[in-house]
Amino acid sequence: MSASHHNAASHDNHEEHHVVPVSVYLGVFFALIALTWVTAWISTIDLGPLNIYVALSIAIFKASLVVLFFMHVKYGTRLTKLIVGCGLFWLILLLFIVMMDIWTRSWMGVPGR
Repeated sequence: MSASHHNAASHDNHEEHHVVPVSVYLGVFFALIALTWVTAWISTIDLGPLNIYVALSIAIFKASLVVLFFMHVKYGTRLTKLIVGCGLFWLILLLFIVMMDIWTRSWMGVPGR
């Protein structure tokens, strides 16, 4: 097998990389900047107990933009998306376990009271 034939055959087994235009990166960058300003502005408004939910919603949206575009998950393979999904599932599971601990602490009396 010649070297040129070997190189051509090895390229057939690999997927092509997706080239993302610079305009997409700039759009995501400016969206992140705008959302940072929105977060700062919203923090000056008293929404009562909704403040944390609004701030976390904006933060989750910003994190999603970073993961999808700057970490190339949007254009990645199914395996990449599966790994990211499993990581998110694990994070949600751990947060749920922590919240269960916090929610159920008052169910049992404190010894000595």
